[in-house]
Amino acid sequence: MTAPTAVAVHGLTVRHRKKVALDAVDLGFGGGVHGLLGPNGAGKTSLIRVLATVASPVGGRVELLGHDVAEHRGRAAVRRRLGYLPQEFGYYPGFTVREFVAYVAWLKEMDAARVPEAVERAVERVGLADRIDAQVKTLSGGMVRRVGIAQAIVNEPDLLLLDEPTAGLDPEQRVAFRALLRDVGTDATVIVSTHLVEDVAAACTEVTLLEAGRVAFRGTTADLTALGEGAGEDTAGSGDNPIERGYTAALRSHRAGTATAAPAVPEGAV
Repeated sequence: MTAPTAVAVHGLTVRHRKKVALDAVDLGFGGGVHGLLGPNGAGKTSLIRVLATVASPVGGRVELLGHDVAEHRGRAAVRRRLGYLPQEFGYYPGFTVREFVAYVAWLKEMDAARVPEAVERAVERVGLADRIDAQVKTLSGGMVRRVGIAQAIVNEPDLLLLDEPTAGLDPEQRVAFRALLRDVGTDATVIVSTHLVEDVAAACTEVTLLEAGRVAFRGTTADLTALGEGAGEDTAGSGDNPIERGYTAALRSHRAGTATAAPAVPEGAV
């Protein structure tokens, strides 16, 4: 039996002033950890923002967790089950880590009786248990980023959206973060937008590559790696490993109009 698709977008079009950020995109995401790759300006953040219900498209339909988010009731229902970390997230510097994560839990309308334990669990999962009562303004940049991840997972979301989540994390923290993603992805749909192909290789099972607002590649990390292994000499110097070379090969194929991709919205889509 095919698992239900948590995210389905049909003909999604987003514009920023006169520029088209997403051009009639069709995509579906089921459970597990999905990597969202692409060069600057490809449309990754635009897609994440629409899925997080903080931006509206100019065209197309978005269905999240069985709800049409064009409807107010649907958006409200999704937001309770959503976790979101933008590239730049706002916080109150005078709050402690505990207070800030609890505040986000309140915004998500979590049961008040569950909040204290949920906050402690989320903070522990990002490795900040010893700083839970420290003011956010006293933390390093990498620690603040981990607070951002904690607030995104405090409600144990069914859909977790992360935009450049490893920015500011050191190598050891990134390894721990990848393990956290794999853990969350066992019960939820996780979409990670990143420039770091190695993070996708280590944590994600499926990859979507965007280029100029369109889908350039869809497949597993193994599919992308195979592209790199089979790439010719024209990709020499374009990556230190097969998956990075596969990224370059997929972009070049798309620009040449020869890219192949997996079905945009798989069977079982909502």
